[in-house]
Amino acid sequence: MSVTVDGPNEQPGAGAADHPGCPALSARELEVLLAWLRCDTKVEVGRRLYISLGTVNTYLSRVREKYVAVGRPAPTKAALVARLLQDGLIDIAEL
Repeated sequence: MSVTVDGPNEQPGAGAADHPGCPALSARELEVLLAWLRCDTKVEVGRRLYISLGTVNTYLSRVREKYVAVGRPAPTKAALVARLLQDGLIDIAEL
């Protein structure tokens, strides 16, 4: 898995930076997003990651806002999966 990060104390990854229009996602944003893709509910994500439902929603909103900002909206869970695959941030085996 490759990750482009934008926060302090986070190491940049390879891959996503090579894709034009790919937003810079923090490692934590990607972690929450992947957990949500693998779980049935956001409540379950919160339990697994020891964060509140509100925090889960905040991370997912930030990811969506970043995709909107680069002109590639992803309003649904399926659209987010497609974007992550297109951008090389995940591969199908990670789902």
